[in-house]
Amino acid sequence: MRKIPNNGHLKMTKVAYPLGLFICLFIYVAYIKWHWASATQAFFSITEVASGARRGQQAHSPPGTAARGHEVFYGIMFDAGSTGTRVHIFQFARQPGETPTLTHETFKALKPGLSAYADDVEKSTSGIQELLDVAKQDVPFDFWKATPLVLKATAGLRLLPGEKAQKLLQKVKEVFKASPFLVGDDCVSIMNGTDEGVSAWITVNFLTGSLKTPGRSSVGMLDLGGGSTQITFLPRLEDTLQTSPPGYLTSLQMFNRTYKLYSYSYLGLGLMSARLAILGGMEGKPAEDGKELVSPCLSPGFTGEWEHAEVTYRISGQKAVNLHELCASRVLEILRNKVHRTEEVKDVDFYAFSYYYDLAANVGLIDVEKGGSLVVGDFDIAAKYVCRTAETRPQGNPFLCMDLTYISLLLQEFGFPENKVLKLTRNINNVETSWALGAVFHYIDSLSRQKSPAL
Repeated sequence: MRKIPNNGHLKMTKVAYPLGLFICLFIYVAYIKWHWASATQAFFSITEVASGARRGQQAHSPPGTAARGHEVFYGIMFDAGSTGTRVHIFQFARQPGETPTLTHETFKALKPGLSAYADDVEKSTSGIQELLDVAKQDVPFDFWKATPLVLKATAGLRLLPGEKAQKLLQKVKEVFKASPFLVGDDCVSIMNGTDEGVSAWITVNFLTGSLKTPGRSSVGMLDLGGGSTQITFLPRLEDTLQTSPPGYLTSLQMFNRTYKLYSYSYLGLGLMSARLAILGGMEGKPAEDGKELVSPCLSPGFTGEWEHAEVTYRISGQKAVNLHELCASRVLEILRNKVHRTEEVKDVDFYAFSYYYDLAANVGLIDVEKGGSLVVGDFDIAAKYVCRTAETRPQGNPFLCMDLTYISLLLQEFGFPENKVLKLTRNINNVETSWALGAVFHYIDSLSRQKSPAL
């Protein structure tokens, strides 16, 4: 019996075979296109990073940033102060031809300060290493070799005998050299007061955008520390440049521009050193024969002890009818012929930091957390009120009358009129207004100029 062919099955086979072949071909072509696109994108990312490296960029672009056309780089600054050491890790981003922007900051502090290890420098290494480990965690591995590492020491090491300070710095340098970061011969140093003021000026003007926008007015900086006080601004009047004493003008090169700054640090006119001078004591020396230091700036019935620079002084107030007037007279004796007055300051916007902020917040002139603005005369009003109150009842802070009177008269000696507005803040755009940012920024910029002198 002859079998009848199954034409339906045969027809299905003829249709299914070419359809399956077409589907397989479509998947294969799609895969090839996808693979080619991925490879092309990777190729251009790699070539852009490579070309950036050939141009001497400070850091390579990580995956994903090259396509957006910006460069990412880092800087590490150790702030070695008198009471502790702090590490700041800054991340920057920069579009081609533009001023960098700060995109992230990490910091950590340790106590005591480096100067505490002056007699046993080996003990200083564990704290430095701990802060270096923080930097390693924050800076991506691929950026380590291109990230500059710097330590700047301030008051604590300035006050040490030269040989002890140098031994500490040499030990830190050894630890830095063993790290994976970019370390130059000038990686550790002691800052002078002018450098501190200039670095703080860079910080403020970078954060306010003044350095980013050519032609935009810059702002001035006032800082009142414990041992010294700094004033820095960019003069616009030829008279200021011509009449400034020697040592008050300094040149700064940033972003292919040169700034002629008025900047000076008054050693001994910081708030704590000024207290001692007003009391009649001498820096680093106990009172003769344990003598009590009597001052019209303290409450009449006050007696107590005060420690400054590891020396303890016995102090007391004296009976007075007009406490503020007597105190102001004593403060003016301390300031006489020590401060250079500049007329131009009345026309420059100024930010004030540190003890300016703390004292203003203490008496309610500004918000404790947010800061704020005030006029110079507000310090004088607060000083008169506090001193008058201190005549009849003791204050929680026995130095408040003295400190406010000192700040008020110091600002007037600088040349600030009573109606001059000052901005007091601890941070701008959520970034701390310390000198560390300006110092690392200036260091990175100087490295870029060394690598690309033509730029």
